[in-house]
Amino acid sequence: MRSEDQQRTSDTPRLLDDLSWHCWAVVPAAGSGARMAAAIPKQYLPLRGKTVLQHTLERLLEHPRVRAVVLVLAPDDPHWPRLAQQYSGRPLVTVRGGSERSHSVLNGLLALVGRAAPEEWVLVHDAARPCIRREDINLLLDRLRDHPVGGLLGIPVADTKKRVDSDGNVLETVDRSDLWRALTPQMFRYHALLDALQAALKGGRVVTDESSAIEIAGHRPRMVEGHADNIKITRPQDLALAEWYLGQQEEGR
Repeated sequence: MRSEDQQRTSDTPRLLDDLSWHCWAVVPAAGSGARMAAAIPKQYLPLRGKTVLQHTLERLLEHPRVRAVVLVLAPDDPHWPRLAQQYSGRPLVTVRGGSERSHSVLNGLLALVGRAAPEEWVLVHDAARPCIRREDINLLLDRLRDHPVGGLLGIPVADTKKRVDSDGNVLETVDRSDLWRALTPQMFRYHALLDALQAALKGGRVVTDESSAIEIAGHRPRMVEGHADNIKITRPQDLALAEWYLGQQEEGR
């Protein structure tokens, strides 16, 4: 892990001992990405001369407010060793993932025992979201700095929503006025998230995101509106869209 002195830059004047100013990051990357119908997991697919995972890691590792990244990999991942040398000396550690995303995130959190303080922020970000903007990470930290638990990036739902039955027949139109699409990063106080995730799994609840575990624990996370280009690569057409978004971001758009 890098020292605090190494993290200080000319554009980061605040002291890093302010726990509300910086965070740790956990990146679950143990999934297979079956819906991509690709020969390799989607996080290792090529994107603008790199892999999807490399873009994601660089967005986090180069952020001045991220202390270090815990990368959670599938057991016996055959693809990571080809990339690992590029991250030698960087503030990145790897741990083994579990059968579900929630198990992988828990393993990542456990890797921070003895490193992260109970009230420090932990940011959990999908490996397949390579277009996350630095400004959105800053937005989370700034908007949530005094929040007791934390919150997540999201986008208000714009499309009309329909509820259907198992055969695809429309049952009703759902009011979208208070609906949001949950994105990542999702950022919570370290011990609050660790306790909530452990309790959810112990109770047999395999949650699909970190906010769900926090909600089950009785807390109310804060939703923070981010950029719509923070897409998750799930299907083949998403790669072309991510490439376009990255190009737009490089041009400052």
